[in-house]
Amino acid sequence: MLPDRVFSTFQTAGRGLAVQREKIAAASRNIANAGVSAPKGSDDMYRPQTVQTKAVHQDKFKNLLVDSISTLKTSNDKHFSSPSPMQSSVQNNAGGIGPEFEVTEQENYRYEFDPTHPDADENGMVQYPDVDLVHEMTQLVSANRLYEANLSAVEAEKQIIKRSFEI
Repeated sequence: MLPDRVFSTFQTAGRGLAVQREKIAAASRNIANAGVSAPKGSDDMYRPQTVQTKAVHQDKFKNLLVDSISTLKTSNDKHFSSPSPMQSSVQNNAGGIGPEFEVTEQENYRYEFDPTHPDADENGMVQYPDVDLVHEMTQLVSANRLYEANLSAVEAEKQIIKRSFEI
């Protein structure tokens, strides 16, 4: 069980890295396709993407904590000696804890009047994905900073492990 406990930090930070990597990718795709129109009558239009994160259910953390406590060595009979009924139903959580995410597409479009554009409809309106560039750049910078924070957590854990071998 010790390797699971040691590597759970890496697994949790890895999930955080995956979420931020996907947020960076979605913001980049949105920025790249902000000015792309689709030919009139075509359903092949870029849809702006967002990354929706979901909080981890509390039971997942509780199971990880109880699993960690149940593997501790005891030096006194008054300490934890046998699994409680709550501990017996615990399953190993090798995936660590961390956010779960889902990429969703939005059906938001903006229209601009440009009768000379090849993709203009009969009224001269051109349909574009409704992408707010300021918002997307903010998402990009924020995700980048959070990605760096997760990398710092991994580096800190590596240093802790390295120092523990020096003792």
